[in-house]
Amino acid sequence: MTARLPDSALRPERSSGALDAPALIAGEVTHRRTRPAANAFSYPAFCLRLPLSRLARLVEGGFALNARGLVGFHERDHGPRDGSPLDAWIRALLAREGVRAEGEVVLYAFPRMLGYVFNPVSFWVCHDGDGAVRAVLVEVNNTFGESHQYLLAHDDGRPLASGQTLTAAKEFHVSPFCAVRGRYAFRFHFGPGRWLARIDYFDADDDTNPLLETHISGAAEPLPARGPLPLFWRYRWFTLGVVARIHWQAAKLWFKRVPFFTKPSPPPQPLTRNS
Repeated sequence: MTARLPDSALRPERSSGALDAPALIAGEVTHRRTRPAANAFSYPAFCLRLPLSRLARLVEGGFALNARGLVGFHERDHGPRDGSPLDAWIRALLAREGVRAEGEVVLYAFPRMLGYVFNPVSFWVCHDGDGAVRAVLVEVNNTFGESHQYLLAHDDGRPLASGQTLTAAKEFHVSPFCAVRGRYAFRFHFGPGRWLARIDYFDADDDTNPLLETHISGAAEPLPARGPLPLFWRYRWFTLGVVARIHWQAAKLWFKRVPFFTKPSPPPQPLTRNS
């Protein structure tokens, strides 16, 4: 697992010219369950880093935007899921929640590959006019077609810093091998050259040692100058592999006799604020 970020990293990060265009984040996903049966996996992964005000640059690079294509991005896969502009939607959400983030909003998400995508989790990093991070919206999807958002922001309006821990109560069913209880602890690294999101889940049985530890990390690369074909060839099985790995890991937990929890009704509110 990735080590805890040092105290020297606990500073507000500023956006830069590195966020002026969509980019590739190439890295890995690592996950570890500690009890009642240990289970862990790590595999290569990637996502797109998408400044929402500059989505049109995808088309300039040969990628599809709200249209069919080899590799593309559809706004209806996120937020209100109605195909409306995401930049306007997230800014309205932040205004309702009293978060001042008038700068760039950068979405980290999987693209569609041959028209198909499943994003277990996406991250919206919201900057103010000076480039400091003011909020992160964590958008979680489950395999039942449901979604929920966790908004992480300081009540006093100060910027978020790399390495800080922000917590939120777990309100949404993700895995049948975890009850909807306890809390999440989130940590991020916001530097323009590297992306890290770490999510630890603490259940009600042990509020000190996490039941689950997950981190998603990667280094930023420019999108291929020759269009989407090199990216598609590099990750041609990735999108199908996301869903296949989810079911494979679930089967392993089943055979290890990890307790199974029936899916409850989704929470009445689509958004949970950090505690």
